[in-house]
Amino acid sequence: MKTEIYQPTDENLAYCASLIAKGEIVAFPTETVYGLGANALCPESVKKIYAAKGRPSDNPLIVHIASSGQIDFLAASVPEKAKRVVERFMPGPVTIVLPKKEIVPDEVTGGLKTVAIRMPSSEIARKLIELSGCPICAPSANTSTRPSPTTAKHVYDDLNGKIAAIIDGGECEVGVESTVIDFCAEGKVRLLRAGGMPIELLESEIGEIEVVKNSKVALCPGMKYKHYAPTAEVYLAPVGESEKIIAAYDRFTNNGKKAVIVALDGNREKYGTRTVWSAGKDSRDYAHNLFALLRRSDDEKADVVLCESVTDDGYGLGVENRLGKASGGKTL
Repeated sequence: MKTEIYQPTDENLAYCASLIAKGEIVAFPTETVYGLGANALCPESVKKIYAAKGRPSDNPLIVHIASSGQIDFLAASVPEKAKRVVERFMPGPVTIVLPKKEIVPDEVTGGLKTVAIRMPSSEIARKLIELSGCPICAPSANTSTRPSPTTAKHVYDDLNGKIAAIIDGGECEVGVESTVIDFCAEGKVRLLRAGGMPIELLESEIGEIEVVKNSKVALCPGMKYKHYAPTAEVYLAPVGESEKIIAAYDRFTNNGKKAVIVALDGNREKYGTRTVWSAGKDSRDYAHNLFALLRRSDDEKADVVLCESVTDDGYGLGVENRLGKASGGKTL
């Protein structure tokens, strides 16, 4: 299969939508990361996503919609707090988990009786969904366990020859996947995955959200399996522990390893002449830049990536989640 890259013109979007309607899979941009989309109501199309990515079939997918009216088509019920999230924060980088209707195939939900639904703020994504005439399920458009793609090139590097088309919408604005909140646990709202929308913002609208840190069952994408990892080894340093990063960098380089440091701009001078890549000025920038930096480590054949931590509030919670997965829990 030859993978073609298309600019998001009206004509090209209509063509890519026709591919999805015919059962093919297409990579497309959202404000968070690039997604790999298929008709969410067609089990055979959904299976193509798992095959292209090499993704375990019990890892659920998020269903993307073009308008809030499609939620009732997919979900058996929508609690009042979920409705408030929809009204206040959708479209945007947030996903809600609700009880599913039978129309949603088990292939989409990993066999769960719930469905994860999101309405992206990307106009390109919503236009593609609208033209396809169906909700589109879409995990990140990368090989499973690799850093998520934030440019069309990242997608092409991973999936060339495995998918029909890529829509090139430029660099993603947010840079990490959506925040996932679950409304299916009686009497509580749960955070299943930190991401592109700070939990504090959601709590300001609907009250306390319980953070789910571990689950034997993959309740949403990114919970159960190793994710976001480059070929290089990734290590995470505690907040403010630049000395540990310096000691590790010197140890690795003295042993012939190519090491790089990922640090916030305000901390870069602490590392002297050592190789430092900018994470940006704050945790929001860090989230935007993270996956591109991890992919850069592969492009430049780094052996070790030593990452500063940030505080786990605001966008920092999503950064810490992704770095924990990318490092496999390795800390300095």
